[in-house]
Amino acid sequence: MTASRREARAGWLFLLPWVVGFLAFTAGPMLFSLWLSTTRYDMLKPPEHIGLDNYREALTDDRVATALWNTLFFTALHVPAQVVVALGLAALLRRAGRAAGFFRTVVYLPVMTPPVALAAMFLLLLNGQNGAINALLGWFGFTGPNWTTDPVWIKPGLVLMSLWTAGSTAVLYLAALTRVPAERYEAARLDGASPWRQFWHVTLPGISGTIYFTAVVNTIASLQVFTEAYTMFFGARGKESAEGDAALFYVIHLFREAFESLRMGYASALAWGLFVVIAVVTAVQVRLSRRYVHYEGERS
Repeated sequence: MTASRREARAGWLFLLPWVVGFLAFTAGPMLFSLWLSTTRYDMLKPPEHIGLDNYREALTDDRVATALWNTLFFTALHVPAQVVVALGLAALLRRAGRAAGFFRTVVYLPVMTPPVALAAMFLLLLNGQNGAINALLGWFGFTGPNWTTDPVWIKPGLVLMSLWTAGSTAVLYLAALTRVPAERYEAARLDGASPWRQFWHVTLPGISGTIYFTAVVNTIASLQVFTEAYTMFFGARGKESAEGDAALFYVIHLFREAFESLRMGYASALAWGLFVVIAVVTAVQVRLSRRYVHYEGERS
């Protein structure tokens, strides 16, 4: 056996646990759910093959349309807000000097908050009557809305809550900012560029690859938002309401169809519908990246 074949065999042996795990816990369940999406199955009786009926029902289900709209609306608010807040935090951390390590820890610690605890905390903070956020707005002369009961403000309130975990993105941006060559800023200053023009023409192109990566990752996560919204508006209430409809995200609707209505086949069809939506949105982002994302060493 040649050296290259021995190396290849050793490589596959190291990869074998991952391959087995992928086939058993990812690829296998995905293929099973694809088959299950063509059946009527309630976990009490054997699956009954019904073809594409589940997909046809999903296309005409008003609650699917509501859930998809809520999810896309939340994503359109959450991703830009996450990028802007994280970029601001990264810029502040870059100026922290010797205390940068301490402040990086402080910024990242909220990411470790369990999602259920985070939802419970923000139910108190976003309380329209005596919540801390409305009290803070009152100090500046603003009357805060009913974040958890007014359907208009529920999704913005959830976006505000999601910024609690912006620290993970901020740490990535901080690493990207430190890699932007200092001579670019010096050249820009010599050309008379203002701080804003330096940010727009030097900083953003220099970290565009990282922004693109975090935008894709946060978009995929936003399209699968579940735990916090379910805990706040569905977990303890268990009833239909106006605020529940405003917080009915796609994965919540999928979960309820699967484990409350026991419609596993229909829920599988919804899951594959979400897979298609995520694939399309990601493909659009990849397409846009070819125009707006710059990588070091690329030819202009």
